[in-house]
Formats: sequence, C-alpha cells, structure tokens
Amino acid sequence: MSSLFSPLNLGGFKLRNRIALPPLTRCRSNQPGNIPGDLMVEYYRQRASAGFMITEGTQIEPRGQGYAWTPGIHSEAQIAGWKKVTDAVHQENGTIFCQLWHVGRVSHNALQPGMAPPVAPSAITATGVRVFIETGPGEGILTAPSEPRELSTQEVKDIVELYRVAAENAKKAGFDGVELHSANGYLINQFISEHTNFRKDEYGGSLDNRLRFLREITEAVSSVFGSHRVGVRFAPLFSSTDEDRVYLGLVEKDPHDTYIRAAKILNDLGVGYLSIAEADWDNSPEMPESFRVALRKTFQSPIMYSGLYTQEKAERILEKGLGDLFGFGRSFIANPDLPERFKAGYPLNSTDRSSLYGGTEKGYTDYPVYYP
Repeated sequence: MSSLFSPLNLGGFKLRNRIALPPLTRCRSNQPGNIPGDLMVEYYRQRASAGFMITEGTQIEPRGQGYAWTPGIHSEAQIAGWKKVTDAVHQENGTIFCQLWHVGRVSHNALQPGMAPPVAPSAITATGVRVFIETGPGEGILTAPSEPRELSTQEVKDIVELYRVAAENAKKAGFDGVELHSANGYLINQFISEHTNFRKDEYGGSLDNRLRFLREITEAVSSVFGSHRVGVRFAPLFSSTDEDRVYLGLVEKDPHDTYIRAAKILNDLGVGYLSIAEADWDNSPEMPESFRVALRKTFQSPIMYSGLYTQEKAERILEKGLGDLFGFGRSFIANPDLPERFKAGYPLNSTDRSSLYGGTEKGYTDYPVYYP
C-alpha cells in the first residue's frame, strides 16, 4: 500500500516521497527588479527534502504583479536569480517546478507599468480582496485593487505567447517544469469564471470558450517542456458563507461541471499533474468526495491536494486512492525538515504569521530543524 513515503512517478521524475512544498507567496525578492536573491536560495534549499517543490507565484510579465516584492521570470536578472535557486535544489536531489502567475485584475495602478490600469477579461473590479503595494523601501500598505480594463482579442493571444516565453525563461533558469496558476481568482481563473468573464469573442460566453485561454496557454507551455512536465492548479469552491472569500475560487453555479470539464481538457492534452487547492480558512467547506471521485475518473495523471492538510488526512485520502501528492504549506514554512519530522513522529514548529509576507530571514530561513 502506498504511503506518504512511497515514491511517485511524475513528469518523468521519480519523486522520493509524496510530501510537496506547494506555492507560497512570501514577498522576499530583491529590489529593485523583483529578483530572487540569496535569501530565497537558502529558503528553497532548506526545504529540498520535499518529494516535489513548486515555487511561489512568479509573474510572467510586469503587468502580472499584484503584490509588492513578488519575484518574476521575465528579465535576465530574474532568470539568473532563479538559476541559483534551482542549482541549490538540484544539489540536494530535489525536483522543482516554477509556478507561472498573472494576477490580471487583482492588482493596483501602483504596481502596473506607467500606472496603467490592470488588465482582465472584462472591466470588472475585484472585490473582497486587498493587494499589497510598496510605499517606501521595505514598507507597504494593503489596498483595494484598481479598476481593470478589458483585454482585446489580440492582447489575449499576446498573453498566451508571454506564457510560452515565461516557460522558455523557466527552462533557462533550470526548472524541471512549470505549473500554471489557474486558481484563487487570478487571470486564468478570471477567464474561466462566469462571474468575471463577460466577453463576446471566442474567449467568452460558453464554458468551452471560457476554458479556451487555459487550453491555449497549456498548449503553449507544453511546446517548451512537454505536457508531462506541466501542471495546473485549480481552487474549486463548492460553497461559501463569507463573501470576502468568494474571490478566492469564484464560486460557480456548477463548480463540479466547470472543473471536471477543465480536467478532461487537460487530461486530453497529457498534462503531468493537477493541483487542487482546497478552502483553507476556519470553518471552510469540505471538498465533496464525489468531486474527488469524479476527478480521479477523469484525470489519469497524479493529483495533488493541499489546504490545511495534516499527515493523517493526507494518508486517509491516499489510502482511498483519491490523491497522490499532498502540499503542506504552513507546516513547510515552519518546518524545513518536514518529511523527516513526519517520518520520525517529531513535533512540529508553529508558524509565525507576522512574518509570512515580506521582511528578512526572520520567519523565513531561521526556523530550526529538529536535529541540527
């Protein structure tokens, strides 16, 4: 029987365990230029005992940024910075994918080139969310997103090409593959959602049309790495009692059909894995087992789940055969040696929430391992 410590084949790689570092925004890139620096190198190196690693969201172009100090993958300096990260991870025999990110409307004029409006499938301002903008060196504030402008059809196609270029840049930086951030109310999710896509062209209207952007981007980045080294992340929500949370998954009228249809497209394209980010706030709704079962029947490659997972919950889903790989976000932040702690039954460090976003090595690379 498989356990969290059983190997797993994913994208041509043999992962040594099923414990993953999921994408975690930490806002520690060097400024100016949003460049991965030595602090980020050490952070990822410390956690390379994970069977699989996905970077924090990494913007594919300057317009794709929604929060201060998040890294990019669109400049030569950024590529060089990420190369130091991948070299360090590979020296520890780790496998690491780059999460390609474009926030779309979840941004502010202050983060956009020339103070321009953010771009989106339709000119609808994001609500129930705050973005983080810099107000001075190492200082910033949370503020509401700016009103976006609608992309033209040609501009949509241009962004598909930007994703392909970002995949090329990720390959130059030494990444083993890429993950498309299609969750949490960001650009690809905005195209999928009936709440944010009111377009009249080939990218709007029917669900098939709303999924076209995702399909074309997947095909574009697959031309660089091969589809087996491409993953896609979704955050399907099935209910919400908190309006401020709706933007995270843009709750659909029929989320089951929306995401099973998306999974079918990705399965047909030969995508290497799906990553499902579950609701992770207090009293959040549990993902229906019927969805897990349908997803398993639809998608043939590995499925990763994350969101308030404990070792016990992951083992339970694994035993049922409904998941293959599990992300432990908060636990990995505070426990760089998490796989060893799980295996040996060691207690876990608690997470310092005050240092999650921005700052120095405090709450980032200074968490102790159990046996130094």
